[in-house]
Amino acid sequence: MSVIRRVWSKATAASRAWSRVCTDPVHLDILLAAQTATANRQAIDHAALAGEMNIDALHVQAGVVDARRCILADVHYLEGLLIGARGRHLDPELTERLAAAVDAGHALAVLIGDAARATTTAHQTGY
Repeated sequence: MSVIRRVWSKATAASRAWSRVCTDPVHLDILLAAQTATANRQAIDHAALAGEMNIDALHVQAGVVDARRCILADVHYLEGLLIGARGRHLDPELTERLAAAVDAGHALAVLIGDAARATTTAHQTGY
C-alpha cells in the first residue's frame, strides 16, 4: 500500500474518532481533507433529515437549539485548549489562531441564538 493511501486510510478512520497527532504537515492536510470529505458525505443525510423536520418554525427550533448546544460545548473545549496553550507559552501563532477560532465560535453561537429567537417570531406571525 502506498504511503499516501495508508495515510488517507488512517485519516479517514481518524476523522470518525479522536484524531492522532500528525507531525508531518502533509499528513495533517490529508487528515483534514478526509475529515471534510466525511462531513460532506454525512451532510447529505443531515440535510435530508433536517429538511423533513421543517414542518413549521417551532420544528426548526429544536434542531437549531441542539446545534447551538453542540457548538457551545466545542467552543468551551477550544477555550480550554487556548488557556492551556497560553499557560504553557506555546507558539504565539497557535494561540492567536485558537483565540480566533474561539471568537468565531462565540459569534456563531450568537447567530444561532438569533435564529432560534426567529423561530418564535415566525411562529407568532403564523409561519
